[in-house]
Amino acid sequence: MKYEWIDEYCLCKKGTVKDFKVEWDAIRYLIGGKMFAMQGGDKEKKAIITLKCDPLFGQSLREQYQHIVAGYYMNKEHWNSVYLDGDVPDDVLKQMIDMSYELILGKLSKKVIKDIMEENS
Repeated sequence: MKYEWIDEYCLCKKGTVKDFKVEWDAIRYLIGGKMFAMQGGDKEKKAIITLKCDPLFGQSLREQYQHIVAGYYMNKEHWNSVYLDGDVPDDVLKQMIDMSYELILGKLSKKVIKDIMEENS
């Protein structure tokens, strides 16, 4: 796989928990019990990572990169999937992971956010 750093990068984010969803055959990265990234495959088993994005930013990325598509099996407006055999630059993918993490974190309660940010401080 081209993006060997994805697992470590997702797990370095405060409060991230990783699990494996058998029914989806996918690894999920969660914050406060909510998924911000999912790594699995499409119907042809091609490796993808699915991330939440600001809708306008996500649309712009899909227009710019052929290996970024509307979220596979997700809300097409808010989620994007990146083919991991593609040519999306590392910095763009990291920016997408960061945005997804921040968007999900921002939806959590103030108490949960506070607990996450104080964890291992």
